[in-house]
Order: sequence, then structure tokens, then C-alpha cells
Amino acid sequence: RQLIVAVNKMDTTKWSEDRFNEIIKETSTFIKKVGYNPKAVPFVPISGWHGDNMLEESPNMTWYKGWTKEQKSGAVKGKTLLDAIDAIEPPSRPSDKPLRLPLQDVYKIG
Repeated sequence: RQLIVAVNKMDTTKWSEDRFNEIIKETSTFIKKVGYNPKAVPFVPISGWHGDNMLEESPNMTWYKGWTKEQKSGAVKGKTLLDAIDAIEPPSRPSDKPLRLPLQDVYKIG
């Protein structure tokens, strides 16, 4: 189980670092209760409307130094939402078992 927390609408708070830290604090306690380790979760401040911190670093949030995520392979760092998505570890596949293909629907023709 892996999780990314993207804090959206940072433009409405004038890219406030204090508000971002407040959200991190509240969210960390919640995700800890449901079984996640907050140190293994990247928190990324974004503005979907303006595209800030989505693909490239935002000039509006110069205070943001990036996220660090603890993984089995070691610590991973990044600054954008794309970096966080790229840092997701692929699940281990059981290569010693038969191939499984999920079926969504069956169509009979004729």
C-alpha cells in the first residue's frame, strides 16, 4: 500500500507555507490512524488550476524544498507530483504462479 498526498488549491491560500504545514500535521495524524507511516508518504503542495508543482517546480512556492519518502530500497526525494508518482514502487509479481487476467465483461457474438 502506497499513498501520495497532493495538497491542491494552494493558489487560494496565496501559496501559504503555514497552511501547507497545518494540513500536513492534520493529515499525518489521520493517515497514521488508518495504518500508513507518514514518513513513507510524500506531501506535495500543488495548484491544479495553475499547474504549480505538477510537472515542474513552482516559482510561486520558493519555500517548498521538496518531499522525502522512506522506502525499502532507501530514501527517495523529489519536488513535484510527477516525481512522487514516479517514485511508486511496482508491486512484486508472483512469477512462479500461473498468469492471471482480470475479466471485466463477456460478450457473446452470434
